[in-house]
Amino acid sequence: MKLSEIINPTSLQTIWLNNTIQDYLIALGLFSTLWLTFNLFQRLIISRIDKLALNSKTDFDDFLISLIRSINVWFYFYLALYTASKLLNLPNFEKWLDAILIIWIVVESSSKIQLIVKHLANNYLNDDKNKVPVQILQKIIVGLIWAIGGLMILSSLGINVTSLVAGLGIGGIAVALALQNILGDLFSSFAIYFDKPFQIGDFITIDKKQGVVEKIGIKTTRIRALQGEEIVIANNDLTNARIHNYKKMESRRVDFTVGVSYDTPLEKLKKIPKLIEEIITKTDLAKFDRAHLSKLGDYSLNFEVIYYIDSPDYLAHMDAKHHIYMQLIEQLRKEKIELAFPTQTIFVKR
Repeated sequence: MKLSEIINPTSLQTIWLNNTIQDYLIALGLFSTLWLTFNLFQRLIISRIDKLALNSKTDFDDFLISLIRSINVWFYFYLALYTASKLLNLPNFEKWLDAILIIWIVVESSSKIQLIVKHLANNYLNDDKNKVPVQILQKIIVGLIWAIGGLMILSSLGINVTSLVAGLGIGGIAVALALQNILGDLFSSFAIYFDKPFQIGDFITIDKKQGVVEKIGIKTTRIRALQGEEIVIANNDLTNARIHNYKKMESRRVDFTVGVSYDTPLEKLKKIPKLIEEIITKTDLAKFDRAHLSKLGDYSLNFEVIYYIDSPDYLAHMDAKHHIYMQLIEQLRKEKIELAFPTQTIFVKR
C-alpha cells in the first residue's frame, strides 16, 4: 500500500474493530504525546529538586528524589495508553483496562506510602535505644495500607467486599476480646515509647520496687533491681502506676537531723547552725538551705538540716552525704559538743 493511499481521507474512515483508522491515529498521537510529557515532567521535577538539594541541609529532598525515581516507567506508559484508549470504542476491553489501572495505582500508591512510613520511622528512631514499638507500629501501618489496597483491588474486579469487611470486623472483635490483655500491653508499650515517662537506663521506683530499666518490650518492661535480680512488669501495669523517675531529677533535696546532748552550753548551741552551713557550703555539688533547732526531744536537742545536691547521680549524693557527716562529727568533737544517744536518769528517793 502506497503512502498516498494510507493518508487518503477515504482510507482514514475505514472501520476496524469498531473504530476508524483516523481514530487510531489520533489515539496513537495522544499516547505518544502523553508518554513523552510524563517522562519529561519526571525529569524536570528531579532536576529542580536536585538544585534545591544542593542548598538544603536535610535529607528529605534526597528522599523525595528517590521516591519519584522509584515510579516505574511502565506506569507512565500504561497511563498514557489508558488515556489514549478513552478516545476509542473498546467495549470488550474497557472493564479490564479500568481494573488494571486501579490495580497499578493501588500498588504504586501503597508502595510509596510504605516508603514514606519507613523513612519517617527511620528518622524517628535515629539514636534511639528502644526501636521495637515503632518498628511494630510501622508494620501495622504498612499492613493496613496493603489490606485497604487489596480491598480496593477486589472491588475494582467486581467482587462484593461488603460481606468480607463485615466478616473481618466480627473476626477482629473476637480476636480483640481474646487477646485484650496482650493488646492492652501492646498499646501501653506505644504509650510508654511516645510519652517517654522513662527510658532505658533510667533509675525508677514503682510500688516500692526500684531499679534500672534494661528493656521496654511489647508486653513487659524489665528492670534490674539494686539487689541484682530482674523485675518483670506488664506494660499495662506501668501506665497505671505512679512512677518515680530519678534520672530526670535535676537536683536532690536532702534532709537529716542531728541531736546533741541537753548538757551542751547555750553558746555552743548557737554555733551549730553556722558550723553546719560552713561544712555544706564547702562540699562539692552541695547547696545549703537551712539548719534550725527544730525539736526538744526526750534525750536530745534536735537540729533539722536541709540542703540540695545539684546532680541526679545517686553516687554523687552519697559521696556528698558521707563527706558532710564525717566533717560534722569531726567539728562537733573539736567543739566538744556531745552527740546525744538514748539515756534515762533515775532518781531514787530514800
